[in-house]
Amino acid sequence: MSPAAEIAELLAEYDRARAFTDSLWRDLSPEEVRWRPSEESSAIGWHLGHQAHVAHFMVRNLTAAEPSPDPALDGLMDSATPEKARGELPDLNRLAAFRSTVAERVHARLGAIREGRVGAPAQLGMVAQTLLVALINHEYQHDQWIGEVRERDLGHDLPPAPTSDRLTVLDGYTVVCWP
Repeated sequence: MSPAAEIAELLAEYDRARAFTDSLWRDLSPEEVRWRPSEESSAIGWHLGHQAHVAHFMVRNLTAAEPSPDPALDGLMDSATPEKARGELPDLNRLAAFRSTVAERVHARLGAIREGRVGAPAQLGMVAQTLLVALINHEYQHDQWIGEVRERDLGHDLPPAPTSDRLTVLDGYTVVCWP
């Protein structure tokens, strides 16, 4: 498979992971998305923002410097922020917009790499593939926690697990396997 085709397939897997994340939270109330199991735990909403925050920073730092789509969220959504300080979450519309904007930027930047519209297209193509695997697996990593809270603490059934020839489960976590 060509690098361009691999990036296209991985972008589809990224979209599948994001769609699964959406199925875990979109039917929850704002209170449930903001609820924290304890002061030393993060709300589902924090995990949603964190997933996007990491995607933005990885793409920005590894492929193209660009400003944050919502700089006011950067400190809050960073995993270095102590859990006790993760309580003041934005409203769900802002959180959803942040996630959507980051995903659009991931597609735009990695699409440009896939199409060779960058300097060092072969080298950045390799970076893009590895980056996408990391983004997908990070999305599913946090989905595991979101799903556990959704089911165990909030009493909601889990949606069907995503399916793909590239997905497997390791240590209870869905992961994308890539050559």
